[in-house]
Amino acid sequence: MGLSRKEQVFLALLGASGVSGLTALILLLVEATSVLLPTDIKFGIVFDAGSSHTSLFLYQWPANKENGTGVVSQALACQVEGPGISSYTSNPAQAGESLQGCLEEALVLIPEAQHRKTPTFLGATAGMRLLSQKNSSQARDIFAAITQVLGRSPVDFWGAELLAGQDEGAFGWITVNYGLGTLVKYSFTGEWIQPPEETLVGALDMGGASTQITFMPGGPILDKSTQADFRLYGSDYSVYTHSYLCFGRDQMLSRLLVGLVQSCPAALLRHPCYLSGYQTTLALAPLYESPCVHTTPPLSLPQNLTVEGTGNPGACVSAIRELFNFSSCQGQEDCAFNGVYQPPLQGQFYAFSNFYYTFHFLNLTSGQPLSTVNATIWEFCQRPWKLVEASYPGQDRWLRDYCASGLYILTLLHEGYGFSEETWPSLEFRKQAGGVDIGWTLGYMLNLTGMIPADAPAQRWAASDGIWVAKVVFMVLALVAVVGAASVQLFWLQD
Repeated sequence: MGLSRKEQVFLALLGASGVSGLTALILLLVEATSVLLPTDIKFGIVFDAGSSHTSLFLYQWPANKENGTGVVSQALACQVEGPGISSYTSNPAQAGESLQGCLEEALVLIPEAQHRKTPTFLGATAGMRLLSQKNSSQARDIFAAITQVLGRSPVDFWGAELLAGQDEGAFGWITVNYGLGTLVKYSFTGEWIQPPEETLVGALDMGGASTQITFMPGGPILDKSTQADFRLYGSDYSVYTHSYLCFGRDQMLSRLLVGLVQSCPAALLRHPCYLSGYQTTLALAPLYESPCVHTTPPLSLPQNLTVEGTGNPGACVSAIRELFNFSSCQGQEDCAFNGVYQPPLQGQFYAFSNFYYTFHFLNLTSGQPLSTVNATIWEFCQRPWKLVEASYPGQDRWLRDYCASGLYILTLLHEGYGFSEETWPSLEFRKQAGGVDIGWTLGYMLNLTGMIPADAPAQRWAASDGIWVAKVVFMVLALVAVVGAASVQLFWLQD
């Protein structure tokens, strides 16, 4: 006797549910693949405490590092209100409190759960190096006040300390090359690759109190005290770097003024680097307070000095050259000035900070040849002060110094470092590299992330969208078949 109609339908639905369920199970177990979910983002804060101002930089990078170093990007740049921290000798507590505004701005961008995990560091450069030489007790008080403020903030505070000039130069070099993609870059195949070593770019930095030169030479570095070594993205680097303390823009201007006073002590000083028609009155004593000045003011001079510009670029260059000791390198190979070892220049260079700001004002950042640069600066130095003042409203603070700064940079690069008419085109004056601000802070954070353990990426089972859709469809079919079979069994009247 054959199966009844009800039994046939019931068995058919039961079979369909079994096939659909089995298919969904197979898809779940066989087609699933092991994938790495997106990793967490780590954050780091670096304060750059320069001689004239302090800036905060917030960086972020994925927790799974590429070849041992985080792939870092800039999330925030914030300039702290007020002068550099070395100016707070009479009120050290204010040096720490001045950092609060930018720190709060950075914390807004970091998930609250990660505040205590965010490494925070303050590095002080040449301004505090000079203060430490002049009055180490005052420098310690300022660092202590900063440590107290940042130490009680909801971050992982690593410390506030003096950054060595060599580190400042080396980390600036890292920043430039990271930004340009010459350390590591993302290829069209979707992989991080290391570019050829020949593409590495030298770095020229100038702050208020010091200037740095850093590059990868073509041969061995003979003076090991000028060599910096580090490991990034699985590769080792050795670069030449030297920091010239007292050769930053502000200290150069002070030394230049003192040199002119010493050479011609009179109540009226004629300054060849100030434009014709410019006049001001300056207090004499503060000029001699810097550790970069190694002389005392003439006794015959009054406390206040009247300074009058003459706009004489030839005399200005002569006065600037007196700030260098070029004779100490005569007869020596691989020597820059002041008896400092320097291997032959190699490759392209990025000049930033005050190099860029000065040449940007003079409209000399478009790759002009050395002869054009020289002629442009000389022409500017010979303009009347009234004409320049009217042409650049609102820039009175720095306007008087652009002639001196331009001629100083020209002298430093050409006669000091040795950039000739032929090698001058290898120089580029830039504020950013690859969209990131150039300075030592990003290079420091890249190096720092090499010491932070990488989190293991979270692992989960996942499948493609098509597989997921198929599983859902078969599971729904199985469920419908089971419900149908139950309905047949319960509600279908017996034949």
